[in-house]
Amino acid sequence: MSAYISSSLQKQIRQRFSHCCAYCRTAERLTVTIFEFEHIVPVSAGGATSFDNLCLSCPSCNRYKATRETALDPQTNDQVALFHPQKQNWPDHFSWNEDATEVIGQTPVGRATIAALKRNRPQLIRVRRLWVKLDEHPPQIT
Repeated sequence: MSAYISSSLQKQIRQRFSHCCAYCRTAERLTVTIFEFEHIVPVSAGGATSFDNLCLSCPSCNRYKATRETALDPQTNDQVALFHPQKQNWPDHFSWNEDATEVIGQTPVGRATIAALKRNRPQLIRVRRLWVKLDEHPPQIT
């Protein structure tokens, strides 16, 4: 199975996720890194290189997710599926805390995804605080 992603499919994925990471909602324009096209179900697990199995991901989320499809919910210690950006809606599983600097898991899927992808590291909280002051964060969720 080829992991080649055509430029037209890349454009569709960028538009689908509003040029934001599908997992942490960081806007690509606020970073100095080029976002990646992540296979939600890994190719090694039979995942296709198709619109329904690809998302836009910041390098950090992509590295922490790697080939994982499940993780532990830190509240229940149950193994649960990670958030699937093409099949699930971000606001159903996540929200922002009062000052929009930390992602809050609303469901077992949300909590497990936040923990596995380390979405509330101190460095991220600090940079989100700056983005809030610049009125660049949080992004609109579509």
